[in-house]
Amino acid sequence: MAEDTARRLQARPIAVTKAAPPVSTQTILLIITLIVVTLYLAADILMPIALAVLLAFVLTPIVTRLERWRLGRVPSVLAVVALLFLGITGFGAVVGSQLGDLADNLPTYQRNIHTKIESLRSVTASTGDRGALKQATDAFRDLQQEIERATAGAAPANQLPGTGPAPQAGTPTHREPVPVRIDQSDTGVFDLVGRVLGPAMTPIATAGMVLVFTIFMLLQREDLRDRMIRLVGSGDLSRTTEAMNDAGERVSRYLLMQVVVNVTYGLPIGIGLWLLGVPNPLLWGLLATVLRFIPFLGPVIASAFPIMLSFAVDSGWTLPLLCIALFVAVELFSNNVVEPWLYGSATGLSSLAIIVAAVVWTTLWGPIGLLLATPLTVCLVVLGRHVPQLHFLEVMLGDRPVLPDEAKIYQRLLARDPTEATEIAEERLGKSTPVELADGLLLPVLSLAEQDRQRGTLNPEGRQAVAEGMAGLLDELADTTVPGDAAPRVLCVGARNNLDESAAGLLAYLLAARGIHADVVPCEKASTRAIASLGTAGVDAVVLSSLNPSALGHCRRMMRRLRMHFGPRVPILLCLWSAHPESEVPERASAETDANLVATGMAGALAQLEELNIGAAPVPVAEAAPSSS
Repeated sequence: MAEDTARRLQARPIAVTKAAPPVSTQTILLIITLIVVTLYLAADILMPIALAVLLAFVLTPIVTRLERWRLGRVPSVLAVVALLFLGITGFGAVVGSQLGDLADNLPTYQRNIHTKIESLRSVTASTGDRGALKQATDAFRDLQQEIERATAGAAPANQLPGTGPAPQAGTPTHREPVPVRIDQSDTGVFDLVGRVLGPAMTPIATAGMVLVFTIFMLLQREDLRDRMIRLVGSGDLSRTTEAMNDAGERVSRYLLMQVVVNVTYGLPIGIGLWLLGVPNPLLWGLLATVLRFIPFLGPVIASAFPIMLSFAVDSGWTLPLLCIALFVAVELFSNNVVEPWLYGSATGLSSLAIIVAAVVWTTLWGPIGLLLATPLTVCLVVLGRHVPQLHFLEVMLGDRPVLPDEAKIYQRLLARDPTEATEIAEERLGKSTPVELADGLLLPVLSLAEQDRQRGTLNPEGRQAVAEGMAGLLDELADTTVPGDAAPRVLCVGARNNLDESAAGLLAYLLAARGIHADVVPCEKASTRAIASLGTAGVDAVVLSSLNPSALGHCRRMMRRLRMHFGPRVPILLCLWSAHPESEVPERASAETDANLVATGMAGALAQLEELNIGAAPVPVAEAAPSSS
């Protein structure tokens, strides 16, 4: 008995599913094509399901709250659906009554409309050349009469069988009897009901399907979730759960914020129209709130009706202009203040992605697709974020930066467009110190260029573009303050090429900000033939700059040459910018070269120079520009 119990309690081995082979690009494109075709052909079935899912996202928190109050699953769902139905019915009743009131008052606005049309006609008639609109109308009428005369003249040539020419004067006319057929078809009650309700049957059927789907989704939430997990990826529960939670949170947050934004839009519209004296302001406020769920077109449709009504109500032009100003002001405030404050990164979609999604989903599903465009695209972006094969969806549609700042600056320098690179650096400098800017942004830019040079993908023209762009960028960041005559002097020498020289210039920029004379020396001036012309008077330290940590042999020869030229009294610092500080490269460089100190970053180089009493106390002045020799 005990053995059986122990055997049952033993842990069973967990089956580990092997990773599936990567999917090719052609397969992904084929799958996307099939999905798009299916979405288009099966729109009548998929649209109600999508609407039901959207409603389930909205109603699930309310159902969950009722279940926590011990109301039960079925009563909670039925109560929420009943409240939703009552809300829609009440909204329809209010809108219907307002529309009825508006229809009753429309005949009283006919005189104002006629007056405005006559005023427009008189304005166009009083303009130069007796009115361009009137002339165009008269010309069109004359052309129509000419066409009718030409058609009447050609009628005998094309006489229909059984018809003859017009009877001559004085001849008796003989008229053919006209057959009369009496239609005695019986229009029953069912025919009348079919004619009245026929156009509304499709929306009613769609609404019924949405209601049924929503009820069952709310009743079987956990079961649908488990089936979705099993379908998407039960072998990676962590990633699948994270993706589903991410999608649910983003869609729910978007819908909640959309409701808040729409209410803060429709309420001022209704109050403003009431203050202006536009009839039925409650109707237009409600329509503005509801129609704003439709991206782009909703606000336009919501503003068109009250503006046209103000055109009919007012005998002048003041009220229509005030209505237009009201809608423009509220729309600008909502788009530029309310939406950025509430939305933030709620959806994770870029502005262009929202527009493209609206066009695509409208093409596939019509107005319903426009309503569902943003939530459905949010789900696609979440899939792209958590599924490696669909990462391109996040790149194309997401709002995350696809390139780090150092890659952006590197690309702009290669394109010989340092303006954007300077803007990025200035923005980063406003949030960090110059040393953090150099170590965290500008030095990685040069490291990227050095990596491309080592791979052979960066030609000399590209290196020159990066070097010149970095020099111009540092000139823009630096100030023209010149260090005093008693300030220390440091020579920053490039080890091998102009990229090393740019790194030396970056260090010189930081040293100049600390009140130190920093001269940038190209590698050509430190060669065997040219080093003799390099002055040694007043030099307090020499820094050898190298972006290639594996070129210790070349650095060793350069250090020996510099040591022989400057003598033992001048300390020499070796900076291996791309080397990891915890690797063995700094220790090897310290043991194999004549360097007094070895550093791997701008902050480390400044700290090493401080140990030599160079630049220990930064002066309270703005950053100074490095000088070049």
